[in-house]
Amino acid sequence: MMWLRQKSPVPKRQKCDHWSPCSPGNYAYRILSGGGKAKLARICFEDEMLISEEKGNVGRGINIAIVNYKTGKVTSTKYFDMWKGDHSGEMLTFIKNAPEGSLLLMVTHDDGSTRLKNDTKKLVEELGSKEIQNIKFRSSWAFIAAKGFKLPDDIQKEKINHSDKKKNRYRGWPAEIQIEGCIPRNLI
Repeated sequence: MMWLRQKSPVPKRQKCDHWSPCSPGNYAYRILSGGGKAKLARICFEDEMLISEEKGNVGRGINIAIVNYKTGKVTSTKYFDMWKGDHSGEMLTFIKNAPEGSLLLMVTHDDGSTRLKNDTKKLVEELGSKEIQNIKFRSSWAFIAAKGFKLPDDIQKEKINHSDKKKNRYRGWPAEIQIEGCIPRNLI
């Protein structure tokens, strides 16, 4: 008797390339920091790339996407170069101008700390960051926050990596990190 070999079905692709789908009534997100010189930061929300090299809206420093929580649609994206020029004040204004009821998704590429001033760090800390005060030269950092409402305690909101950059695969450049999760759509 001859046994037939059956191929396993190809797994269905999930939103933002999650391994498993978010439950109905949830938003999917994935925030990836840059890695090395060439691997740029990316922010995906509900299977839409909000910030990416392909969109041409990613850069050195801190990259931020603002999403209207009720509609799930991006309202604004911008990056703030914290190595060249003084953009910390612009970042502070950008965050302050985000409407109540917004999600803020933030991620670094290369250096997000050199010219990041204390008042901007304090504002990000007030949004719930526990690591913004610890960000160092070329730290990899990813963060999601809510403005005007509270995110569930059981989702991953932040990650930072200060690994020994001399020993990682990018030889002196930061290694990439990511956070991903599902956010209920009924928080406000």
